[in-house]
Amino acid sequence: MRRTKTYGPEQYTTSQLAAVSGYSAQQVRDLDHLGVIPPAVRQSNGYRQFTRIHVTALRAYRDLAIAAGPVAARATMRDVHHLPLDEAIACIVALHVDLAHSRDDAVAALRALDSIVDESARDMPAAAGDTMSITELSTALGVRSSTLRFWEQEELITPERDVPLAARRYPPDTVRDARIVATLRAGGYRIPAIRAVMTSLHALDSTTDARKALHNRLRDIAIRSDALLRAGADLSNLLHPPAVNNVMSSNTSRPARCAGLR
Repeated sequence: MRRTKTYGPEQYTTSQLAAVSGYSAQQVRDLDHLGVIPPAVRQSNGYRQFTRIHVTALRAYRDLAIAAGPVAARATMRDVHHLPLDEAIACIVALHVDLAHSRDDAVAALRALDSIVDESARDMPAAAGDTMSITELSTALGVRSSTLRFWEQEELITPERDVPLAARRYPPDTVRDARIVATLRAGGYRIPAIRAVMTSLHALDSTTDARKALHNRLRDIAIRSDALLRAGADLSNLLHPPAVNNVMSSNTSRPARCAGLR
């Protein structure tokens, strides 16, 4: 399927396009080379000539970079330029779905954290020697034993061991830490961020920082989602340009999947 692209009457040099789009002239050249914007028309003197559709493409790319990161944004823009209409739209929708899943994960993690805090408030004080084995804890958390060992290696949790080669035992405080780590991992947090949260958690002896981290993640997802909504209008204009001058056909190669999705 071939989709025809059309361009508006305004014409811009590289420096003029940079001025109206907020990018540098070199960034415009780089994004042209990377296929983020439609190919520029070359004049007889070899200079690039751009139109208003390139302004739209650069604006869409800026918001996509906020929403999904520059790598995914570049890939998505290429998909928009090269894929058939239905596939290009599917790739954009997939970005919305990915952000929705991220939000669902963060909300679920926040609820799980609140549940842990509530349980801790209602539980009886732990008896002396009340510990869990690595198998018991991994089963309770729904993770592998190797995952618990990895968290220990990353200094996120610290089991008890009488001697270096003795079996690991997890007292109640460590079990609580492991549950918080599992909750943050489910919420999409990477190990360095979790380590910072756990360090603060031990210093403050509360779950305040863990909850704050998840709320910050929700705000970040909202900002990214808002940027993706802004990009949507420009992407729609790229997919359905007005019928005016300078008709140019798109490349009709059809990648097997959306390149912008990780």
